[in-house]
Amino acid sequence: MEERIRYLLRQYENNKCSHEELEELFGYIRNARSSDVPLKRTVKKIYDDIRKNHPSFTYVDENGRLILTEPEQAFLPPKEAISGKNIKAPVWMILITGVVMIAAVFWIMRKDKPGNHATFRAGGIALTKKFSERSEQKFLLLPDSTEVWLNAASSLEFPDEFAGNKREVVLSGEAFFKVKDAEGMPFIIHTGKVSTVVLGTSLNIKAYPGERAVTVSVSEGKVNVKRNGNIVAILVKGQQVRMDNAGKKVDEKNIAASKVAAWMQGNMIYDDENFTDIIADLERIYNVNILISNKEVQSLHISTSFRKDTGISQALLTLCRLTGTKLHSGDRQFEIQ
Repeated sequence: MEERIRYLLRQYENNKCSHEELEELFGYIRNARSSDVPLKRTVKKIYDDIRKNHPSFTYVDENGRLILTEPEQAFLPPKEAISGKNIKAPVWMILITGVVMIAAVFWIMRKDKPGNHATFRAGGIALTKKFSERSEQKFLLLPDSTEVWLNAASSLEFPDEFAGNKREVVLSGEAFFKVKDAEGMPFIIHTGKVSTVVLGTSLNIKAYPGERAVTVSVSEGKVNVKRNGNIVAILVKGQQVRMDNAGKKVDEKNIAASKVAAWMQGNMIYDDENFTDIIADLERIYNVNILISNKEVQSLHISTSFRKDTGISQALLTLCRLTGTKLHSGDRQFEIQ
C-alpha cells in the first residue's frame, strides 16, 4: 500500500493523475480514521520523503496537518490534430487546485493564490466564495464531500457547513459537480433565476453571466431544473437541457457521457452554439482578448470541436475557416474580420 500511495502522490505532484487515480487517492484519505495510526504514519512518511526533493510541494505544520501545495507547472495534454468532428476522449487528465478535505484525520490543502477566495455573509450565514481565474481550472471539496471542478473564470459560493434539510451553493460560470448522496438533504445549485436540484448525481452546469443560455448536462443520477421555482426539465443520465435567459427551453436532448464535461478532458466541443458565446469561451480559456469586427457572424451557430492544446491561434483559424472570415493577431490580441 505504501508504494501505491507513493505512486499516486507522485502522479499528483506531476499533474498526471487520471480521474481513476485521483479517486483512489481520495479513497485512501477519506477511509482513514483518526485511530488508524499506521496509515497516518505511512502517508506522513511519504510526504516527508517527497519534501526532501521538493520542499515547496508539501510540509507538515505545527498542528500535525499535512499541507500540499500545487506544482507550478500546469498540465498540458498530448498534442492532437485539429478536427471538425467529435474527438474521442482520452484519459481524464485534470489540474488539481483548491482545498482537499481528509475526513476525520487531517487536511491536505494547497495555498490559494491571493485574491482567489473571499468570505462574506448573506442571510445571516457565512459563505465562502472560491473562484478560478481566466485559463485556470480549480478543484474544490465541499464540507459534505461533494467534489467540484471549476472551469475558467468561474466562482462558487458555499457555507462552511451545510445545516438544515438542504444543501445550497451559488455558481457563476461553469462547473462539474459530483454530488455526495445525503438522504433527505437535496443539493441545490443556484445560477441566477435557474436552480438545479439533485441528490447523489454527477452533472455539469454552464451559466456564465452575459451568455445567452444556461446549460445543464447529467452524467449520473437525476435532477430537476427549475426557473423561478417552476420545473423546466427533469433530466437523467445522458440528457441535457439549454435555456435562454428568459427561461425558455432552447433545447433538450441526449448527450454522450464523454461530452458532459468535455472541458475537463481537454476537449472543446461546441454543438450548434452561438459564435459570440464560443468566442467568449475562448477568451476565458486562453486568457486573451478577441474582437469580432465582422458583425455578420455574431448570430451564427457553429458545431465544431478541437483540443485545448491546439492553442488559441489554431482554434480561431478553425472558426474562421468555418465562417469564411479572416484572422488578424497581435500580442494576445485577436481580431476576426
